[in-house]
Amino acid sequence: MNIAIHSRAFDHTKLPFVKKVFEELRRHGANLRLSAQLHGFLQEIGLEVHHQYTFADYRQLGNTDLMVSIGGDGTLLEAITLVRDTGVPVLGINLGRLGFLANLGKDRIAQGIEAVINGQYQIDERTMLQLDSQAGLFGELNFALNEATISKRDSASMIIVHTYLDGEYLNSYWADGLIIATPTGSTAYSISVGGPVVLPHSRNFILSPISPHNLNVRPLVISDEGVLTFEIEGRNNTFLVSLDSRFETVATDVKFSVRRSGFPARLVMLDGDNFLSTLRQKLNWGVDSRN
Repeated sequence: MNIAIHSRAFDHTKLPFVKKVFEELRRHGANLRLSAQLHGFLQEIGLEVHHQYTFADYRQLGNTDLMVSIGGDGTLLEAITLVRDTGVPVLGINLGRLGFLANLGKDRIAQGIEAVINGQYQIDERTMLQLDSQAGLFGELNFALNEATISKRDSASMIIVHTYLDGEYLNSYWADGLIIATPTGSTAYSISVGGPVVLPHSRNFILSPISPHNLNVRPLVISDEGVLTFEIEGRNNTFLVSLDSRFETVATDVKFSVRRSGFPARLVMLDGDNFLSTLRQKLNWGVDSRN
């Protein structure tokens, strides 16, 4: 089995678990390809891992069967950008805190890898969004699994996000910003500003304003069949646009749109894992300290 592996730099407390991943993969005879970022860090700390080659983007992932992300949800989002539209499924091993996307815990590394090698898993296809602009924002990485966010810069005053749905005027959000989240992203940034939790395969986008000036402006759920177009107005000449953890500074005269991406993210779900159980475990739903 040809397996690509990606991880960010990690501290010494994570090293035993990272070594465990490599040991289990080697025990099962996997052929390893390491991301350039991971390979560089392993060289820095003096850890040698036998591998076929290193890769920097999707063009170097030919005949790869699986991408393994070691870290937290942020690391998995980086892995998605490395995979792009190749269709390579991604398994997230959680060495971070919450781990909504990277849901294989460090206490289940051996069990999880054996299950994957034996084909005991399902592929969960998650909708992604795509940002289009004449300015070519984000280049080839103009997609996101969680959200696109429009926001003011640093201590700048509020911005006005004029929003159109399929060319029809929707609303002008006078706020610190606006989050356009996928169902997967409904449990990320969007939920922290009061957005609803949406089940992963609902085929929706969630528009969640950030600190809106008008308190009667609430999050809105729309079909992901539509195209959202934005024009930004503000006292400053620039604002920020982010796709997951990547961001660019954009001039206010730049117009752009957000739509459903032409390809999904393919996440590995082990048998017995599902979104509802993850919700209960990660958000402590149903937990009452009085009981």
